[in-house]
Amino acid sequence: MEIGISTFVETTPDIQTGEVISHAQRLREVVEEIVLADRVGLDVFGVGEHHRKDYAASSPALVLAAAAPQTKRIRLTSAVTVLSSDDPVRVFEDFATLDGLSNGRAEIMVGRGSFIESFPLFGYDLQDYDELFEEKLELLLKLRESETVSWSGKHRPAIHNLGVYPRPVQDPLPVWIGSGGTPDSVIRAGLLGLPLVLAIIGGRPVQFAPLVNLYKRAAEQAGHDISKLTVASHSHGFIAEDIQTAADKFFPSTQQAMNVLGRERGWGYYDRSSFDAARNFEGALYVGDPETVAKKIIHLRKNVGVTRFMLHVPVGSMPHDDVMRAIELLGKEVAPRVREEVTKWESEIK
Repeated sequence: MEIGISTFVETTPDIQTGEVISHAQRLREVVEEIVLADRVGLDVFGVGEHHRKDYAASSPALVLAAAAPQTKRIRLTSAVTVLSSDDPVRVFEDFATLDGLSNGRAEIMVGRGSFIESFPLFGYDLQDYDELFEEKLELLLKLRESETVSWSGKHRPAIHNLGVYPRPVQDPLPVWIGSGGTPDSVIRAGLLGLPLVLAIIGGRPVQFAPLVNLYKRAAEQAGHDISKLTVASHSHGFIAEDIQTAADKFFPSTQQAMNVLGRERGWGYYDRSSFDAARNFEGALYVGDPETVAKKIIHLRKNVGVTRFMLHVPVGSMPHDDVMRAIELLGKEVAPRVREEVTKWESEIK
């Protein structure tokens, strides 16, 4: 069971002062967070790609590369790379470079993108949303299979027997499929035999179990060894020394961020009652003291089948010290509890 962190490197206004830190400061802070996550024994750190004012990381590979020489064992991944609006050759080269700098710890998590700002920015038509992803994923996977590539498609110039460099340390370079929970996306990941990441940020996490089963059935039908497949959860949360402190610290910035997105996407108003309901044992928020969060992660492992859990923190802008403390508690107190219980449970069911 792998435990880690994901972040969108947000630069939203401080809920108390209204001040907004610079993109530069937030980028430096997130490198410190990655280094700490490595030091406290976490397994993975993911950085999401966005192209808007309230997020600082338009290039996850560059952010992760800044942390690579300062870390020793933690895996470094995008969360996600918006592959539909990017060039797969450049994506592969960037993450192969990161893989070299980290000595084999890079991963690519690709998705179609729930944020669409990158499409007009790079000159793509949203009417081609699904087609772009399918075509570019095909090319990305071809690039990792062979040093020299020939390929042709509709949305990118053809490649005729050209080499792509540098080559990564890992063979193949890991590529994960990020999904918001649609059957088509989990079936695609299964048929390709690629690891799956589910964004479990609402409702009851156990409701994702049928999607995991669908993913495994698709993989098995395609001839893949399902015992080697991995499933991750990306879930909002925060950890403090006690439950009430965790809730009170995490709610203000979460409410602000969720309501900004809610106005853009037509969601209902996010209030404290919505937040508190999602904190219950069956809810999608992993907010509380280390024992509470550990129990919820263990429940997710046993009932949904995830083999990697990524705590997404912060949501909105929180004090850097609070985020660092949450990472420390996740690594030093939550992760050991989860690993011990999951190991014991797995030995009992064999």
